[in-house]
This record gives sequence, C-alpha cells and structure tokens, in this order.
Amino acid sequence: MLLHTLLQKASYRIFALILSMIYASSGGVVPPSDAAPIAVSDPDTVQMTFLALADPQISNYLYKRYPVFEAASTDIQRGKGVYDAVVMAGDIAENGFASEYQMVYDRLSGLGCRYINAVGNHDVRLRSYAQMSKRFAEFTNALNGDDAMQSLHYTERINGYQFIVLGTDRTEFEESYFSDAQLQWLDDSLAVENGKPVFVICHQPLKDTHGLPQVWNSPIDSAGSVGAQSDQLRAILGKYQNVFFLTGHEHTGFGPFTYEEIDGFHSINLPSLCCNNADGDYNEDGQGYLVEVYADHVLFRARDLMQGLWLPDYDIRIPIAN
Repeated sequence: MLLHTLLQKASYRIFALILSMIYASSGGVVPPSDAAPIAVSDPDTVQMTFLALADPQISNYLYKRYPVFEAASTDIQRGKGVYDAVVMAGDIAENGFASEYQMVYDRLSGLGCRYINAVGNHDVRLRSYAQMSKRFAEFTNALNGDDAMQSLHYTERINGYQFIVLGTDRTEFEESYFSDAQLQWLDDSLAVENGKPVFVICHQPLKDTHGLPQVWNSPIDSAGSVGAQSDQLRAILGKYQNVFFLTGHEHTGFGPFTYEEIDGFHSINLPSLCCNNADGDYNEDGQGYLVEVYADHVLFRARDLMQGLWLPDYDIRIPIAN
C-alpha cells in the first residue's frame, strides 16, 4: 500500500467513504457504458499498448472531479489485461497531498501492468522539492510494487520500446527546470534507440505549440509551456526519428491542438482527465488515449473514459519512419 500507518490508511478510507456518500445523496456516480469496453483493435499484430492520460488533478476538496475520476477508472479497470503500461503525464494530484495520491492508488492500482508517471507542477509546487519528489516516487513505486523509480527523470523499457520520463529538477510554480545533466541524459537516451520508436513523457509542452500561448490566455511567449528551456528541449527531440513527445498541462480537448509534427518528431498534447477541457472540438471530461504500437505505425485511439465511448473522429495514426 502507498501509505504507511494504519491511522493514515483509516482516515483516507473514511474520507473516500464520505465522498461516496456525498455523491450517492445527489444521485451517485453514473457508470460508463460497458457496451464497448477498452480492447485492442488488432490484437494479432499489436506489439505494445498503453493508456495515455494527463491531469487527473485529484483533489481532497475540489469534489466535482471525483465522480469523473471514479467513472473513468471504472472504464479503465474493465480493460484490465489490455495494457502493457498506464502513462500519466503529470498533475496527478492537485496539491501533492498523500491523501490525493491514495485516492488515485485505490482506483487505478492492480491493472497488472507498469505505471509510468511524469511529475507535474501541481505535484511538487506546494512544499519542499525534496519532500514532494520523494512522495511522488513513493506513489509510483507503490503502484508498481517495487522501488524502480529513484528520480523524477527515469526510463522504462516495455516490450522493447523505451519510455523516457522528464521531471523538473527544482520547484517551479507552472514551468519545469531541467539541469544540463538531465538534458544530456535525454540526448544520450534517445541516441541509443537508433530510430526505433521512443516515447518521451513531460508534463508541459513546448512553447509556441498546441495553440500556445493563446490557449493559455497570456501574451507571454513561453506561457503554458515547459519554460525557458523549451528551445533546448526542442533541439534535442528534433535530432532523432520516431520520437513521440507526450505532454499535458494545457487542458485542451480533442481537436486541432492535440497533435503536431515538429521538426520531424511527433508531439501529442493529452487532454485533462478530470479538469474542464476547452479549446478543442470535444471538450467533455474523462478524455484519454489507448495507444497501440504496431510494426509500421502508432495508433492513438481517442476514448471518453467517463462515458465508455470510442471517439474515432479524434484518432491519430502516425506512420513509423524507416
């Protein structure tokens, strides 16, 4: 379990029970449809699958997010056995509280796959960097049942495909900061793949991409992005073929700001799972992708997890360059 004392576990269980009672008294959580559960479109040739989510921002006081999360997690649990990994691109907890991570753990654990978590600004910004990064790593390790995550930047290899997770090296309120050592580590990690598809996970997108800074409602050029090191990061990603850069942070729904090809690499900005989405063509809560990797392409299959619906109009099929 994530939390270590019986008192903590009991208090957070009571809190979850209170939430359930609140929602039951107002009609309860509407479960997603089970007519088309999560399944792979071509199980005979798929080489890897993962669920791609961003910005649950589960809160122990912003109660309206919890029914979205509960419905979405029900849909996700129905797909148990489908995923090789669940990827969450940051802002998992609104305030980085242990009780918030416990709520996520209770609903998403036990899927029988790897959990690949990138830290977001909400996960680390309220207390000391050392304390919050340690808590985030403990949460991720609890989901995986091991101690593999020892740093906020790390790699995972699944079915032969590498995931490279970036994580801020210090507390920033909205942006990230990457040390020279982490940027060099990223460059080195990409170089060894020799053009094989690789998935880089970072909470914030690059500046001037995915509708920024306009969708952030700011005149500042770097607003809503990874920040001052955006150009450095972009230059590294652009050196290599078949790089898939997955981010969150913007809370834009499926639509024109979701996918861009940038300098030869593929940038996918994931919608928010539990916060209000905007600026897309589809702005409902509970959005995510089932990502299916094949020998010649990667398919991002859009899903309304809250309702249990596929959204094929927002699927993205990306060929793998030879």
